[in-house]
Amino acid sequence: MSWTLPEPMLTLAADIPDLTPGWAAEPKWDGYRAQLAVHPGGRVLLRSRQGTDMTAAFPEIRAAALAQLPADTGLDGELVVWEHGRLAFDRLQQRLARRGRGAAEGAGQWPAHYVVFDLVHTDGADLTGWPYERRRAALEALFTDHRLEASLTLCPSTTDPAVARGWLEWTAAGLEGLCFKRLDQPYTGGARAWRKYKVRTTTEAIIGAVTGTLGAPRTVLLGRYDAAGRLQYVGRSTTLSARFGRTLGDVLVPSAGVHPWQGWTFSAGWGTQRTLDVVLVEPAVVLEVAVDVARDAAGRFRHPARPHRIRTDMDVLQVPLSGEA
Repeated sequence: MSWTLPEPMLTLAADIPDLTPGWAAEPKWDGYRAQLAVHPGGRVLLRSRQGTDMTAAFPEIRAAALAQLPADTGLDGELVVWEHGRLAFDRLQQRLARRGRGAAEGAGQWPAHYVVFDLVHTDGADLTGWPYERRRAALEALFTDHRLEASLTLCPSTTDPAVARGWLEWTAAGLEGLCFKRLDQPYTGGARAWRKYKVRTTTEAIIGAVTGTLGAPRTVLLGRYDAAGRLQYVGRSTTLSARFGRTLGDVLVPSAGVHPWQGWTFSAGWGTQRTLDVVLVEPAVVLEVAVDVARDAAGRFRHPARPHRIRTDMDVLQVPLSGEA
C-alpha cells in the first residue's frame, strides 16, 4: 500500500442557507461520514470520521467498491440507509454493531448506500491539492466512465442558489440541510473550512427531568405523550445558561409520587456507556425549543434541542404527540 487516506475535511456551522458566488452546495445527509479506499490486491477500507474501520459491517459497500471502482481510488462520502421513504440513522447504528453473518443479514434487511461527494486519490495521484471544482469534475468522470450504480451514489452538487434552496424541501426524507464548499478550495484534512447549514424548526416538549440541581439545572430532559397517554422521552437540551437555568428553577417542581420515568436510565450520549444523573420533576412545564430535522425511528431528537422560552400559556396536552413534528 503506497498511499493512505487523508484526515477528513470538516465543517463549520453556517447561519443562513444562502449560496454565494464562488461556492458550491451539496445536500447534507443524515448518515455516517465515511472515507473509502480501494487498494491494489483487493484491499478495501471503509473508515469513519474518527478512523474506525467499518468495512466488515457493510459488506455490500465493499463488494460494490471491488466490482466497480479502479484499484487505486480514495473517496469521501456519507453512508446512509433508506427505510419507508426516508433516511434511517438508527438502522445505520444497528448495522455498525454487526459483524460476520450478522453483517450479511443486515445488508439484506437494511442495505446501505455510499453517497460520494469527493475524490481524494485516483490512478496513483493525490488529488487533495486540487481545487474542489477540479476534484468534482474528476469525480463525475469516475462515475460516468465506470458506470457506478447501486450501492455507490454520486452526491448532487450545484452553484445555482435556487436549486440549493429546493433541496431544503427534502427534509421530510431526512435531509439535514446543506453543505457549502468553495470552488477553489483544496481538500485540507482536519481543517474546518467547509460550511454546513442545518434546517431547524421550533416546537414544544414537556420537561420531565433535569441534570444538575433543581434550583440551577444544567440541561433538561424532554418528553411528549404518545397516543396511549404515556410520557415518552424525546431528547435532551443543550447546556442552559445560568440565567435561564435559574428561571426554570423557579417554575419546576420536584416529582411527587410515581413519575412516568421512575427507574429509567438515560444515556449521556451516543457511543458512550455513561448514564446521566437526573432529578425527576413534575411533567407540567412546556418548553419551546429549536431542533434540527434529525430523528430516530421512535421520533426522538438525535441532536440536543436549543431552549427558546417557557410556554406558560400552553398546557402539556397541547404539545405534539411523540413521533409528530
